[in-house]
Amino acid sequence: MAGGLLALLDDVASIAKVAAASIDDVAAGAAKASAKAAGAVIDDAAVTPKYLHGFEAKRELPIIWKIAKGSIKNKLLILLPVALLLANFAPWLISPLLMIGGAYLCFEGAEKVLHAYLPHDDHHGSEEVVSDDPAHLEEKKAAGAIKTDFILSAEIMTIILSGIPESNFWMEAATLAVAGVGITVAVYGSVALIVKMDDVGLAMYAGGRLSLTRTLGRWLVRGMPYFMKLLTIVGTAAMLWVGGSIVIHGMEELGFGWLGHHIHDIAYAAGHMVPAAYEGFVEWTTKAALDGVFGLVLGAALIPVATKVIAPIWGAVSGKKAAH
Repeated sequence: MAGGLLALLDDVASIAKVAAASIDDVAAGAAKASAKAAGAVIDDAAVTPKYLHGFEAKRELPIIWKIAKGSIKNKLLILLPVALLLANFAPWLISPLLMIGGAYLCFEGAEKVLHAYLPHDDHHGSEEVVSDDPAHLEEKKAAGAIKTDFILSAEIMTIILSGIPESNFWMEAATLAVAGVGITVAVYGSVALIVKMDDVGLAMYAGGRLSLTRTLGRWLVRGMPYFMKLLTIVGTAAMLWVGGSIVIHGMEELGFGWLGHHIHDIAYAAGHMVPAAYEGFVEWTTKAALDGVFGLVLGAALIPVATKVIAPIWGAVSGKKAAH
């Protein structure tokens, strides 16, 4: 009996070790794969706060929670099963889908640059009927944010999937789930901190007993608009960099590697022009910058295609008038 019990405990311990190792593998794989989705993640965090404009401060966190729940549902109930089906039955589709997603990131980034530096009339949403019911408006805004999140989440999940080492079905599912939930928590947790930071600063300024506390509060209130602008700039740059690098890598996989090779050679040469201590940083920065320039050029070329061809077709199919 004692021997049997000890053998059983030993088996349980062995199973626990295997399970622990699997959890470590899932966590490590999720973290590594999630890092590749940086551009879409930063843009997700930069885009979301605009959906909170016009609402009372007490409704900001509940709205963020609604959007976060919708994002998790997007990732786990729709995108995760689709990603697993692709990985196991049509892996050849992953690279083209990544390239499409990368091109979309380039388009979004280039459009933001265009709107920032060229005069334009923005009529998006001009036909929207403003409701007097705050609850209805809140639901409508949250639904719009969740739709936008779906597009970004699709890109994020595809990038994560491409970064997962070859493994079995359940390991891929667990890694995707952990990465998807982790990114959602990080994004919307950050958004919650960002949108409430000015309220925190105002409370510190109005109720602080110490001069330092009041000064910090004033800096927070004055600094948040600039921080939001910085976040938008970083998000746009990250979109162009990640989108451009995805498309270039996809071209290499399809046999069109000349551009990727030239960028690598230029970055390598730039890295060897500085002391060895800075070589890696300069090489990475140069490659990222060139990928971003390519992303900007590609995105600019896609703007007329998206606005003059895709948008009217989508409007005809969906029954909605395309915005001009």
